[in-house]
Amino acid sequence: MPDDIPALRAECARLALLAEQSAASAAVQGLRAGGQGGEAHAMRLQVQAMQASFFWRLTLPLRLAVDLARGVPPDASAEARLLRRGAGLLRREGPAAAWKAALDYRRRHRTAAAFTHPAAPQAALAAEPSQMPAPCERLAPSVLIVAELTLQQCAKYRVWQKQEHFARLGIPCQVVDWRRTDECLAAASLATQAIFYRVPGYPAVLEMIAAMHRLRLPLAWEVDDLIFDAPLFLQNRNVDSLEPDMRQGILSGVDLYRAAMLACGAGIASTAHLAEIMRTAGLADVAVVENALDTETLRLAADLRTARATAPARDTLLIGYGSGTKTHDADFRQAVPALLRLLRARPDARLRIVGELTVPAELAAMGAQVERLPPVPFARYLALLAECDVSIAPLEPTLFNDAKSNIKFLEAAILGVPSICSPRAHFTDAIADGQTGLLAEDDEAWFDALNRLATDSALRTRIGQAALHATLDRYAPEAIARTQVAPLLLRAPDRRPARPFRVLFANIYYAPRSYGGATLVVEEMARRLHARGDTDVHVFTGLPLDAPVRALTRTDQDGITVFAVPTAEGDTVGTFDDPACGAALERVLDAVQPDVVHLHAIQGLGASLALACARRGIPYVITLHDAWWLCDRQFMVRADGTYCFQTQIDLHVCQNCVPAAYHLEGRARLMHAALRGAALLLSPSHSHRALYLANGISPDRIEVAPNGVRLPVTRQPRIPGAHLRFAYVGGNVDVKGYTVTKRAFEALDRADWELTLVDNTLNLGFSSVKPDDWHVRGRLSVVPAYAQDGIDDFFAGIDVLVFPSQWQESFGLTVREALARDVWVIATQGGGPAEAIKHDVNGTLIPLDGNHLGLLAAVEAFLDLPGKLANYRNPHAAQIMGYAAQAEALHATLKRVKEGLLF
Repeated sequence: MPDDIPALRAECARLALLAEQSAASAAVQGLRAGGQGGEAHAMRLQVQAMQASFFWRLTLPLRLAVDLARGVPPDASAEARLLRRGAGLLRREGPAAAWKAALDYRRRHRTAAAFTHPAAPQAALAAEPSQMPAPCERLAPSVLIVAELTLQQCAKYRVWQKQEHFARLGIPCQVVDWRRTDECLAAASLATQAIFYRVPGYPAVLEMIAAMHRLRLPLAWEVDDLIFDAPLFLQNRNVDSLEPDMRQGILSGVDLYRAAMLACGAGIASTAHLAEIMRTAGLADVAVVENALDTETLRLAADLRTARATAPARDTLLIGYGSGTKTHDADFRQAVPALLRLLRARPDARLRIVGELTVPAELAAMGAQVERLPPVPFARYLALLAECDVSIAPLEPTLFNDAKSNIKFLEAAILGVPSICSPRAHFTDAIADGQTGLLAEDDEAWFDALNRLATDSALRTRIGQAALHATLDRYAPEAIARTQVAPLLLRAPDRRPARPFRVLFANIYYAPRSYGGATLVVEEMARRLHARGDTDVHVFTGLPLDAPVRALTRTDQDGITVFAVPTAEGDTVGTFDDPACGAALERVLDAVQPDVVHLHAIQGLGASLALACARRGIPYVITLHDAWWLCDRQFMVRADGTYCFQTQIDLHVCQNCVPAAYHLEGRARLMHAALRGAALLLSPSHSHRALYLANGISPDRIEVAPNGVRLPVTRQPRIPGAHLRFAYVGGNVDVKGYTVTKRAFEALDRADWELTLVDNTLNLGFSSVKPDDWHVRGRLSVVPAYAQDGIDDFFAGIDVLVFPSQWQESFGLTVREALARDVWVIATQGGGPAEAIKHDVNGTLIPLDGNHLGLLAAVEAFLDLPGKLANYRNPHAAQIMGYAAQAEALHATLKRVKEGLLF
């Protein structure tokens, strides 16, 4: 016991910190909800006031004209009319016609407000070369069931039962309604195989199936009725009894079901006969998983059998029949002559009908001997059936009914109630005639079976008990899971590579959205660690706002699986604590099962990622790329772009900087809890480490781990240009010194220079740097951010890098890239960039004061001495670490975290 005390204390400390993180997040989310509620209320009042105004009424004709010109319906009633028309078409002509009408409408009115099918996704999953979906082989086995859930009895036996069977096999199984397209696609990104149960092949569904094929998921379409073959379906005379609109609607759906089935390419059937028909329809691979028993049914049945055994004897004979839908009238008539004959011969006999059924007039004339009950929940149905002495399950002799399962027999058998069934394929497979049940085909056989059980209570007991034991042996959850469900997993076994070390990186951006220095570091480390062969790397990142599907997606980047999730753009609190991102990460953690999670720049994803790791008991490391964990504005820069110069953060000072913020204290508690929960903190520089030490981080929990850079292939002599060539790479951001740079170069009263401005947003599809706003005498050019393989060419074309950052940056990746290539750097004092610069040796340090005069003086000094950089070589270039060395050091660090060898 004493040996367990340290481990127990450690676990108690972990749980206490987890509770603190959860409480801090809950408090922040409470503020978030309150703020959003207030904003929504204020917005509603503004809208109401606007719509009540004279101006709103006056401009109505103009708004209508604009809407019509854009193809937008003139008012909401157009949508209502379409929906009413669609409902009528659905009744008269079936779902195919309604869907066609909706598509026609969309073509005429191309607007986001136009009607879409409930399952229509926003767009098909993108599959450009840079965004190819990643295969599922690197994930832990899990199953997705995309299901029709409105048919409760069907869902019970084909969906929820199967989910339980997979759980017994230790395989996670998620169920999603097929109409929730984005949720289906998100779940598919974490699954290793998918089952479509009774899902029709609407265009949106076929797009979904295609997307899952691109994810290389093994797919199977599952069904428990012959609803995909029109000629065979029409053999079911029960359909003739339906109202014409409903009948036509059902028949219209047959082609849709067949389309979905064939698109999946494999099938699962409830009976062997149904499986054979599916093969004939075009599926080569069809498995059989029978309707069976589940924990709920077993528990209910056990209680009901006890009540049945102790119930007082009755002087009546009760025969039970259950009808799940309106489509059983013709089937029921198979037993009507025998039932009439028995009821007339035995006044003590009663017939109990539960569910939807058109009772023949001759039976209805039997008065109190026929009891009619409406459809009831499953538990109540079992209770009503348990009161019966005999259960009947008549079915017409058709191929359609031969494909049906033996649910009615199972439900009676598990209660110890004897059954009389028509000799359809699955009944004859399960029933030993005269031992575990009775089979009856014609009127005489039905009467003989009814009469035998009615007159012999001992026979009823013997058959009922034999049926009970046979059913438990064959259809118990353990047996079905082992013999029928487990083979389904052979389609997608655990195919993860045999790598002993699994790491997940998290960063707000990732390729192809390579934005910012931290992202470059993450991409390099991910690729290099994954290339080792002994490490399996995955990435968790944010989804772009223009993504075609606003749901978790899985793509492949250089062989690395990348999971991307929607982020809370524009939501102040959501950018630092978004429970939705945390929940998504938890699901990814379950799928990937990493040994260590490495959090990088996660602004926009939120500290909820740390909480997700803590909940799963997975150690996480944080690289402190900036001051986001301490500062609500991320870079400790005031609204006017000037550095706040705080060292130990004072929230009262912060409140003056962000006066409208209501969340600063809650944010600080959440962030500090997340930092304390980390297994290790990594700082890219000593000065940045000092900032976090000043704010309560224990020195033994934070290590300096400098970033690497892309080192030059060779150090070539520099080729001088016609003029001295400067470059600024920070984009249109004041914190990077954009305004300081602009003022300094605009103040130059000479033209013997060139300045290249790097606009990193050009790679994201828009421009943030406007050269027309600059009024300078020298030559100015704007270029997009260079790719990693273009670094050498970029720096070969400049002489001086201008880096007047207006905060004490943690590292300065670009500064080191320049220094490694013999480019002189002008940078502000303090922070990580300055640690690599020796003043007047390989760079010039200027004051960090928000003023352009220091930069102006440094630039003029070079222009006055243009030969100073002739044949210049940085004497300290060898001290710049490359990505290869960083990757080796990081791998060793993460391995220490995995093995618990930190302190």
